[in-house]
Amino acid sequence: MNDSRKRTAAVRAVWLCLLSLCLLSLCLLSLCLLFLAPSAMAEDAPASTADGAVTELYRLVTFDAGTTPDWDRVRALFLDEAVVVLRTSREATTVFSADGFVDDFVKFAGREDVQASGFVERIVRRKSMVFGDMAHVLVLYEAEIPGTDRPPQQGVDSFELIRKDGRWWIAAILNEIPTPERPVPRELQE
Repeated sequence: MNDSRKRTAAVRAVWLCLLSLCLLSLCLLSLCLLFLAPSAMAEDAPASTADGAVTELYRLVTFDAGTTPDWDRVRALFLDEAVVVLRTSREATTVFSADGFVDDFVKFAGREDVQASGFVERIVRRKSMVFGDMAHVLVLYEAEIPGTDRPPQQGVDSFELIRKDGRWWIAAILNEIPTPERPVPRELQE
């Protein structure tokens, strides 16, 4: 009986030791994830909703004088196959790939007047519709180069997004500039 109790106590001690090691391993793994993963999680957090991905794009392309946007973060919001169609004059539109859109923005941001003043593009109003893994976000925005005599320019962006791999991706952006003949859509008016 004495030997039996000793064996039982020894087995319990071994099991408690193993259990303690498992719990310690789980705690260490949790700490590693807590301290090593935030940067990756922080990058994807804005894209956890369609509105978040759209808001993040406007936030990223807004920058102060003498600074440069994080173009890699801008690119990361788009599907590789994304298409961006921008109004580039009163009569013309230009079709870009996501990389072409970023490259065009890089050129704009590198202009001397823009570098000296920065650039602001802010959402005035938005109308969103999400259905399953697809979303449509219509945005009325204002864009300006601060400190210039030119007033902010309003525009309307139409975003198509898809949810893939646990986050939202911009699949397409279409852009139009309101005019007296082509006013802001009713959905985006006050």
